[in-house]
Amino acid sequence: MGKIGKLLIIAGSDSGGGAGIQADIKSASARGVYAATAITAITAQNTVGVQAVHPLDPALVAAQIGSVLDDIAIDAVKIGMLGTAPLVVAVADALARFDGPLVLDPVMVAKSGDVLLEREAIRALSDHLLPRATLLTPNLPEAAQILDEPDATSAEAVLAQGRALLALGPRAVLMKGGHGRGEICRDLLLTGDTVQEFTAPRRATRNTHGTGCSYAAAIAAELAQGRALPDAVALAHGWLQGAIAAADTLEVGRGHGPVHHFHELWA
Repeated sequence: MGKIGKLLIIAGSDSGGGAGIQADIKSASARGVYAATAITAITAQNTVGVQAVHPLDPALVAAQIGSVLDDIAIDAVKIGMLGTAPLVVAVADALARFDGPLVLDPVMVAKSGDVLLEREAIRALSDHLLPRATLLTPNLPEAAQILDEPDATSAEAVLAQGRALLALGPRAVLMKGGHGRGEICRDLLLTGDTVQEFTAPRRATRNTHGTGCSYAAAIAAELAQGRALPDAVALAHGWLQGAIAAADTLEVGRGHGPVHHFHELWA
């Protein structure tokens, strides 16, 4: 057996277990990677909605990151929910000494529609973390919010917004098409002048809670194992489609249930 990849996950806690840091740990574990964590916020959350959100002290979040980096040879970092501008700045500062792959998933709104990122934090995200990111993984509403533009409703608009985000500093942008229309879900990976498309049939299920978190974490897990970015995205994309396809078998909650992270492992 080769070296086990080690991933640092920086994200909020979802008490329902379907999204956030719980989904990230499951995704990393399913992809064969060790997960360390720094929790940014505590949410009271289930498949129906978000009942409460409590951001943690930025100094405590920075201390968690420092503790992990002081002891564990981290191969990649995945950032999810940050919530506030001070947390964004604290995380950016704490990661100043880390120079490996960094996947930034700009978590802004929960599946239920609850807001998870304050408006003033969006500028901090653009200023402090986008230029550091190996990959930015917005869904279409998140891309539009970062750019302060309407949601993209055409393939041309999605591509244009992806290029506009790329101009803000990340080395690559993955425009996730889950919020798009049509029978085919299209994700676009933009790296410099290159655009790569990943497609899958749109499945008739409401159990898609945590898809964005899980997708980004799976990509980061592949990068932690030394994969090239296009290969990491392709592997994570294929795994996620299987997790969505098997989601209905879990029967978790009364609302938007989670995807099945361990569909390849559980009987």
